Amino acid sequence: MKLVLFDVDGTLVDSQNIIAASIRGAYQAYDMEPPSRERSLSIVGLSLVEAFTVLAGPKAPVEGLAQAYKDAYNVLRLDPANDAPLFPGAGECIEGLKARDDVLIGLATGKSRRGVTMLIERHGWEGVFATTKTADDAPSKPHPGMILQAMEELGIAPEDTMMIGDSSYDMGMARAAGALPVGVSWGFQPVTALNEAGAARIVDSYAGLEPVLASFLSQPSYLSA
Repeated sequence: MKLVLFDVDGTLVDSQNIIAASIRGAYQAYDMEPPSRERSLSIVGLSLVEAFTVLAGPKAPVEGLAQAYKDAYNVLRLDPANDAPLFPGAGECIEGLKARDDVLIGLATGKSRRGVTMLIERHGWEGVFATTKTADDAPSKPHPGMILQAMEELGIAPEDTMMIGDSSYDMGMARAAGALPVGVSWGFQPVTALNEAGAARIVDSYAGLEPVLASFLSQPSYLSA
């Protein structure tokens, strides 16, 4: 049995507009000058407090900014203009893996548990993921806690685990956990950042991910060897 973990924002879901707008709203709530859109998106993947610590510095009111972000997000998500669709091929990829009996799939994301629950409900993914690890469950990426917890929960070895994500934080987390880090180029960080963080492979589409998954899933399981 193998385990394939997916990041959410920037990997499965194109949420850049609502994230950037929510960060801008959080800064405005504190009468602070918001960062550029590029800078805002560069921290996607981190938990909120960690993200605002990186953006605004440790002396900033990071706890307050994190709460202001949540408040802004909860308002903005009600506007259809801030829709966060799945990336092309993402839904089909999840459904294809779910139909197999030799792999478990999960989420490892900087989103909150509440945010993940809403995502799953929106896309009808109830019962699809064997494990979901969020910012409420483990230290912020790139700490390996999310992956380590998922592997222990499911009894899967690091050699049988793949992490798919769009950020250097995802790649660093996978490396630290001993899992295979696979980067996607359509997310919120440049490919150079993924390479520098240790991505074993980088794909340009979900169609391009298919042969990478096929090769990984065809390898003998470490625990069954």
